[in-house]
Amino acid sequence: MSKRLLAPLLFGVATLATLPALAQELPAAAAVRAREAAVDDESSKVPLDEIRRYVSVYNAVKQAYVEPVEDRKLMHSAIRGLLFDLDPHSVYLEKSDAENFEEQSRGAYDGIGVELLRQPDGSLRVIAPIDETPAARAGIKAGDVITAIDGKPFKADEGDSSGPLRGAAGTKVTLTIVREGRDKPFDITVQRETIRIASVRSRMLEPGYGYVRVSAFQADTAADFERQLDKLEAQAGGKLRGLVIDLRSNPGGLLTAAVQIADDLLDSGKIVSTRGRIAISDAEFGATPGDKLDGAPLVVLVDAGSASASEVLAGALRDNNRARIVGSRTFGKGSVQTVLPLDNGDSVKLTTARYYTPSGKSIQALGIAPDVVLHPGKDEAERVRNLSEASLPGHLRGDGEDLPGANAGDVLDGDAPITAALAELKKPPVASAPKPSTSR
Repeated sequence: MSKRLLAPLLFGVATLATLPALAQELPAAAAVRAREAAVDDESSKVPLDEIRRYVSVYNAVKQAYVEPVEDRKLMHSAIRGLLFDLDPHSVYLEKSDAENFEEQSRGAYDGIGVELLRQPDGSLRVIAPIDETPAARAGIKAGDVITAIDGKPFKADEGDSSGPLRGAAGTKVTLTIVREGRDKPFDITVQRETIRIASVRSRMLEPGYGYVRVSAFQADTAADFERQLDKLEAQAGGKLRGLVIDLRSNPGGLLTAAVQIADDLLDSGKIVSTRGRIAISDAEFGATPGDKLDGAPLVVLVDAGSASASEVLAGALRDNNRARIVGSRTFGKGSVQTVLPLDNGDSVKLTTARYYTPSGKSIQALGIAPDVVLHPGKDEAERVRNLSEASLPGHLRGDGEDLPGANAGDVLDGDAPITAALAELKKPPVASAPKPSTSR
């Protein structure tokens, strides 16, 4: 049976912009309390002069625009505009988009299976294709930019431009892709499926040494992780000699799942804390006694596509000296999003806090630097560069993001990084944290 956290958990969906896995979500009651607290705050008073200016522009558009514009369309545009320039992760979700967002966070939805981030021009940046989905099979790669869907280019102000990717299973959608290293945009046609994500898979690498791949953090991920650990331990004769946890191109997901997995592997210590402007955003989570691996060595494999909840897990294990991090610098999404339901069924996903690793560090726009750095193989012609939170226009500034060496990491594909992680896992433990090294 899994350990249960003593404190109530922040229920979140990480992720990244408009698709599953990118926000951390507070319960509805907490969201209501947060709104009420904000209303009571002196700083939340609406400036009348700005409201008058808005009404003047609104009336001008209604009276003089070349074609009639519905009130509803104008108001929706105004609401989206309130969020558009804040940061890349704050977004307005209409009712259908909010329902899809919630559905996808549970791990079953109709679509192509890709984690995306909306860019200021409306285009969609691929954070990661999800394992064993149509997007992955079609050859879509982390770092690709989708500039059009079925030949229709995006508009900067259209809100959730990822909507057309969803649709009935069996139907097809054509994506126009811009990829670094390719001279011209090209099209990829993908057939939609009902995406049921098996977020945890495992296998034995060698006798006694296990491997667990976590592709996303969903409602059942922590329970699946525990079942996979039990299976590996049974295959190892009752106890593992070591474990590789693969978080490459894992864009995040439910914070609760990441915290629970960290708790499964820690006997004590902090896991993560969050701090924002309002009290409801402040929280701290710690481990409860009991390590499911009884101290067996851990290596966590990451790359530039490892974001949000993935970084929470990696940071918790590294800061507590429980695991060594191998791979490439992570994405650097160190912010928390709160989903605020509205009375008409729509929702606002708003950045409300930053999160901090147990050592008190924020990884916002900086990411986690691995203890052992890996690079893509020389035969990988299409390398993804500059895939990081710091590369996103309008991102929240992070401490130290401009320091030398705080550059974006690489996306690491294939089995070679797993082999390198296993080699690191088999090394004898050292008294202090290893200094960063480089291997290929």
